Amino acid sequence: MSTSTTKIQKRNRRHTRIRSRAIGTEERPRLSVFKSNKQIYAQVINDATGRTLAAASTKDVKGDTQLAKAKELGGLIAKRAVEGKVKTVVFDRGGFVYTGKIKALADAARAGGLTF
Repeated sequence: MSTSTTKIQKRNRRHTRIRSRAIGTEERPRLSVFKSNKQIYAQVINDATGRTLAAASTKDVKGDTQLAKAKELGGLIAKRAVEGKVKTVVFDRGGFVYTGKIKALADAARAGGLTF
């Protein structure tokens, strides 16, 4: 039996470490990002009450590549959060490495008016 860790185990370990620090409050909810093989999902969550304040996915946006869809998704989630009177959030990248699609989503959300 091998002691090597898989990609999923490494992501879960990173996610646990991030979630120990990233807690959404009423004043500063959590922007949670999940990336599957086909889609990217983002939601703004108030952990104190357990309510989702805004949500969006790449199913809601148009784009040629996943990177283009991630940029559109960042702008869309920022727009929906600002409409819900949320300006500052805590970014929870879900254990995913902060490059590529995750970085594009975060940069677009910042450009859309969210602060984190």
